Amino acid sequence: MLWIPFTLFAALMQAWRNAFQKQLSQEAGATAVTLARFVLAGPIAALYLWLLYRWQPQQPLPDISLPFVAYIVAAALSQILATALMVRLFQLRNYAVGVGLAKSEAILAAALGVFFFSAPLTPLGWLGVLVGGLAVWLLSGLRRAVGGPVPPATLLMGLGSGLAFALTSLWVREASLVLGLPFPFGAAWVLLLVISLQTLVLLLWLGLRDPAGLTALWRRPGLTLLISLSSCLGSIGWFSAMSLESVALVKTLGQIEVLFTLMISAWYFREKLGRQDHWGLALIVLAALCVMWA
Repeated sequence: MLWIPFTLFAALMQAWRNAFQKQLSQEAGATAVTLARFVLAGPIAALYLWLLYRWQPQQPLPDISLPFVAYIVAAALSQILATALMVRLFQLRNYAVGVGLAKSEAILAAALGVFFFSAPLTPLGWLGVLVGGLAVWLLSGLRRAVGGPVPPATLLMGLGSGLAFALTSLWVREASLVLGLPFPFGAAWVLLLVISLQTLVLLLWLGLRDPAGLTALWRRPGLTLLISLSSCLGSIGWFSAMSLESVALVKTLGQIEVLFTLMISAWYFREKLGRQDHWGLALIVLAALCVMWA
């Protein structure tokens, strides 16, 4: 059951990271904001791994194989795409609808896990996934959008982000399993390698195509640090949880991030919750109980 506290911690960190990214997205492009998630996270991940080996120095180093490298590269590129699409959603008027579509990640991860990754769910697990999807539908504003068409760009970016995040999570879990190191060392190695590759790719891209994006991050070092720190801490939680439990269950429980987001909004931004929000929160709690019992 250790995956549960790791998931709750990851969801809390992700809620803060999204808030910081949304703030930075008003001043920088999608690629630059995506880099902010990774650029300072590498040293933090390296420190975390170093502390693990100081704690248990007898643990072996990883044996790198071709399948492991393939999973790392696929996960790194997929997460870059998912984050860039999410940041682009922050810049649209239909932010709530787009994020709600992106939260289809849990359902997509469950379906992909069953058909392609040999990760079946129990009926109770499926119930939790579906209830969680309904909860996000209520909380995100999708229900209010039923009366009119969802803009095609928002629809494609939202579902594309959810699919890319789902694939990232599944490939991260496969990389941890292929590596074969004891918990939490396998997850820590996957985290460090994925973040390092992502940082290198985005630095090269921005250096060649958008130097102004690097300048924008340089002008906001405090906000960039907050994004990287909350992102890395969240990734430690996600990667650790997914090395212990199926992605669908982890991501369904992780939808409690919506609760944390609304709590931040109510406490920090003084926003009030409506009746629909309370129903959505109740369903998230029900979904969390289902997946924990599953």
